[in-house]
Amino acid sequence: MDKEQSIEIDLSYIEDGLYLCIDAQQKGDIEVDTTNFYAHEPTYQLKEGCFYDFEFSHKKENIAEDYRLFCSDQSNIVKNRKRKEYIGVIAPNIFVGTLTLQILSTENPNKKWDLQLEVQSKKTSYREDYQYMLNDITSKCTDLIIQANSPVTHSFETDFNTDNKTLYQRFAFVSSIINSEDFEDAIQRIVTSPTTNWTEEAELTDARKIKRFKNSELRSLINSDNRLKLKNTHPLYKKGIKSVATKIESYRKFESVDTSENRFIKHALETFLKFCMDIANHPNAGTRLKEEADIVSEKLETHLQHDLFKQVSRPTTLKLNSPTLQKKEGYREVLKVWLKFDLAAKLIWNGGDEVYSGGKKDIATLYEYWLFFKLLDVLKHIFEIEPKELEKLIVPSKDKLSLQLKQGKVTALRGAYTKANRHLNIRFNYNRSFNGGTHDISKTGSWTTTLRPDYTLSIWPTKLKETEAEATEQIVHVHFDAKYKVANINQILGEEQTENSLNEEKKQNLKGIYKNADLLKMHAYKDAIRRTSGAYVLYPGETNKPIRGFHEVLPGLGAFPIKPTENTNETIHLENFIKDVLKHFLNTASQRENIANKSFHIYKNDNPNEISEPIPEYIDGKKIIPDETYVLVGFYNNQSQYDWITKKGMYNFRMGSGNGSLILDKGTVSAKYLLLHTHGEKSSGDLWKIISKGPKVYSKENLIKKGYSNPSQDYYLVIELEKVDLSEFGNNNWDFKKLKNYNSGNASAKPFTTTLTELINSKVF
Repeated sequence: MDKEQSIEIDLSYIEDGLYLCIDAQQKGDIEVDTTNFYAHEPTYQLKEGCFYDFEFSHKKENIAEDYRLFCSDQSNIVKNRKRKEYIGVIAPNIFVGTLTLQILSTENPNKKWDLQLEVQSKKTSYREDYQYMLNDITSKCTDLIIQANSPVTHSFETDFNTDNKTLYQRFAFVSSIINSEDFEDAIQRIVTSPTTNWTEEAELTDARKIKRFKNSELRSLINSDNRLKLKNTHPLYKKGIKSVATKIESYRKFESVDTSENRFIKHALETFLKFCMDIANHPNAGTRLKEEADIVSEKLETHLQHDLFKQVSRPTTLKLNSPTLQKKEGYREVLKVWLKFDLAAKLIWNGGDEVYSGGKKDIATLYEYWLFFKLLDVLKHIFEIEPKELEKLIVPSKDKLSLQLKQGKVTALRGAYTKANRHLNIRFNYNRSFNGGTHDISKTGSWTTTLRPDYTLSIWPTKLKETEAEATEQIVHVHFDAKYKVANINQILGEEQTENSLNEEKKQNLKGIYKNADLLKMHAYKDAIRRTSGAYVLYPGETNKPIRGFHEVLPGLGAFPIKPTENTNETIHLENFIKDVLKHFLNTASQRENIANKSFHIYKNDNPNEISEPIPEYIDGKKIIPDETYVLVGFYNNQSQYDWITKKGMYNFRMGSGNGSLILDKGTVSAKYLLLHTHGEKSSGDLWKIISKGPKVYSKENLIKKGYSNPSQDYYLVIELEKVDLSEFGNNNWDFKKLKNYNSGNASAKPFTTTLTELINSKVF
């Protein structure tokens, strides 16, 4: 391939002396296949994501000005200048594959000429990746059909009403099977080590060479023509045999390759060849399709020209239950391909137009589809689920089978998983949309705009319906996005930033260029889609880098490499991550689950509390959460008792079930403050800080020793106190009678608890 910066494409077949000049921004962005290395690709090759200036050129400028270039499939690829429309820009964007442009003349607008250019992917392995992934998807789909007990009948007939796009889809699936390395290896194994059997062949042999005569040969000796008279002295003459044949028919054994198994292989190759030739000769087949079909046909004809198949006759029956076909290397692979062939020939992929159409190779979309099947296999294996939803992927319709796998459509795997007494529901979605602007936080969706990750794994307890799990924060979503264009982990997560690089990045952002766009998108999934605990990029690279938000596998962000490579465990890093996620869910004491539970209890109140009055920020070095900070409200009977409280820094409660007894609930035991009141008060500002770690039990004798007069009970609960600087609370008084746990009448002296939020909001104005 010659690397160029400028090329001139000869258009003399349109107008003598007419050229199309294409200029790249830098050398190497245009390649010219002068050696025809890629036989089915156009000679002139551009690169995705680059911009190319074009101009029609002729010695007579007025002739060049009559021509226009445009793209009928995608209008945004070719941009013509408004004043000089014969000049413009070609911008392939993410398009990869054969780009068909149209040339027309303003003098004859009804006539158009096609111009084909090849657009290369920036990833050098894209041709091999594309073929491998298409082969893999074909294999998955045909396996799926066979598993669904679909009948296998080889009855493909050329439909002359089929359009070029549908033909290309069918051929692409079939050619992906035939062009695979496995198929090539299988044919080589067969021709180098074919199955044989011993057979007998009749031939005329000189009777003198027969050492042992069989009955049939004896009969031939007596009855055959070309006889020799015997002398009367010959022993046979005395037995009444006057003459014998000089040559008789005998049988010899030899090893033959004309077996039923080899006949089947020849039949299969001829079937494939007929299909490809029918495609190439189809009136609706485009130029690219004809060329590719001819290449595959030549390959099949080469196989059939081997000496082995010249010795093999046509089959009369197909013994598909032959142990050789089912078990011997080479034969079993061709049998498998043959069983899949008719299904592949009839398979129409709804969504395949996005991947290929007349030479188009949207490899990024194909990678996304391919990963769907890879993730499906991983989840089936780890969660031991055989999803019934897979049956819905293939829908029969008249003479075709439709693969219902398309971007924007939800295709789910769901099931239950039980381990270590934990029962979980598992659901896997492809292109699930999370609707934006969902203000009801109990519903699924995004609280900003609608987002649609490529893949979503959802996990929640089986005892809850999915809607209940969403409402109670007990469901977790983990998202994955396919990024074929990413070659290096730094393209996702970026490199360590310096002050200068951050300043430069900010300038780029102002121009609408975002260096870490994929990472930002993962953050968007994580932060905007409710109940999301992880968002990860899947890319065909080398480096595995999941990033934990805190101490556990979830929440997290990061990237996993899944490279389309044959004979390797492509998903090993992702498998290990999913296993860690599963192990994490089996831990019912996880920090993530604890946070989720607290979030539910915090956010279930759709009318949040407000405090505008001053309160301390911290107590004992810990941040005060007013809704979780409890205040005891206690009664003192007289001044003497109050003096004892003030002097000793202690307050006592009665034990038991009578009036004035303290109920030891969570709020009481963990209370941080005590508000005192006495007879006749409607409000109080007498606030104390509780410094003891919960109430202690004191006997009557203990209290007497502490100077408490006339204790009436045998035992009391006692807390230790210190006076609060009321200025921290705005020197306010609070109407304790408005508190919901306050008891009026005879029970007004009964102690109770409230939250700091409720107390502050009962301020006396």
